[in-house]
Amino acid sequence: MARLKVGVLISGRGSNLQALLDAAADPSFPAEIVLVASNVPDVAGLDRAEKAGVATATVNHRDYESRASFDSAITQTLENAGVEFVCLAGFMRLVTKEFVEHWHNRMINIHPALLPLFPGLDTHQRALDEGCKLHGCTVHYIRHEMDSGPIVGQAAVPVLSGDTESSLAARVLTAEHKLYPECLKLIAEGKVTIEGNKLTSPVSFPEIGMICNP
Repeated sequence: MARLKVGVLISGRGSNLQALLDAAADPSFPAEIVLVASNVPDVAGLDRAEKAGVATATVNHRDYESRASFDSAITQTLENAGVEFVCLAGFMRLVTKEFVEHWHNRMINIHPALLPLFPGLDTHQRALDEGCKLHGCTVHYIRHEMDSGPIVGQAAVPVLSGDTESSLAARVLTAEHKLYPECLKLIAEGKVTIEGNKLTSPVSFPEIGMICNP
């Protein structure tokens, strides 16, 4: 069975990208990363991809007059590489409705919170400020509204007494690195189906605190 051809969009260091690269390095993993593209030149994530032998591209958003023209260039770059499915991994650009519609149900993101709680930025401090006992991360399909879309899976971590924003962020990041490859694996194996805004194929991974959305 052919492996799903994946493109990863990044803007920085690429720690979640590394988790995906490590998973895809196993020939039995059902997805292969065929391109890593960044909107920021010379970031560490591009070096990670090159070390893994994966093709890279830089599409600098500053070179484009509009968000739409930048998104069109990103799509062209992905499709020229044969990308069938897109993973956002620290891609710090809001994309247009047209871009989301073009990649409808073929693009996922990882967010450092248990959505629908805490969309947007500063999620860890917001969780601390609200006195949450659990925090975590979410892999979800992309919709035009920010940090929305069908949830593929979530991983929960405890909020400990004395946690700071940085200590909580580090604990969540460890969970992200486990969650993202597992969710991509489910999708590439054809085990994820969507009806409306929910998955219809729940799967549980208790060893990483992950539960796929029913």
